[in-house]
Amino acid sequence: MRITLHEVSKGRAGQALPPMSLEFHSGAVRFALAETEQRPTVLGLIASGRMKPDTGRVTIDDTANPKELRRRIALVDSPDVSDPHPDITLAGVVGEELMFAGVGATPLHARRWLTQLGYDELASTPIGNVDPAARVRILCELAVLREGVDGVVLVAPDRHGGSPDGWWRIAGEFADRGYAMLVIIGGSAAVALERMQEFEAINASGPVQPLALDAPEDADPADPSADEPVEEPRVAEPDDGVAEPVDAAEVVDTDTDTTENGAAR
Repeated sequence: MRITLHEVSKGRAGQALPPMSLEFHSGAVRFALAETEQRPTVLGLIASGRMKPDTGRVTIDDTANPKELRRRIALVDSPDVSDPHPDITLAGVVGEELMFAGVGATPLHARRWLTQLGYDELASTPIGNVDPAARVRILCELAVLREGVDGVVLVAPDRHGGSPDGWWRIAGEFADRGYAMLVIIGGSAAVALERMQEFEAINASGPVQPLALDAPEDADPADPSADEPVEEPRVAEPDDGVAEPVDAAEVVDTDTDTTENGAAR
């Protein structure tokens, strides 16, 4: 599976997300640089098929199919979209995710699942207090429990602090298991990863083959979601010069279930 973003942007004059091209694929982990408060979330939504870009095109295996992209790519820990509330206990987060994965989701099931993963001692800890690397491990393991998930877009793990080597190593382990992994990070984390030569961190924003200008839309015409209007993020008028924050709850596709703690499925 290969996901390619061809010169996508969002907002007037690209204020919410400037033009960007990148590619990630099965069996590899890549990072993408996105800074400011809203751009990591906007990029994550577009890369996982949950927001329509204003310019450009997103393809999965050379085909534009947003519904298939949403089904196969999990959006993990995206601020205000799929990040769990920091005060919910880890066992509570796990139980809710197990329910959406269609498996046993009682408190006992949640604790057993955490025990199998080696985090039983954290069951009663608010997830906002969980170590960044453990958080990434747990949330990614929960995401891939969902049927049909073949890839993960992990948004801004560096915002939780700590050294990037922990969560980057974990992302690499998921890639070794065959998943397509895209990690959206800020500049400081990108510099740190590039200096850690043992990780061979690769920027996803590499050369991307341009699409033909007259390329037809390949989305399934029977799929109503392909042409579904997606609400744009609100941006300021040109004389303001600053984009207003994106309300992620308004732009997540309607096919996506939402839990009480705000996690997008």
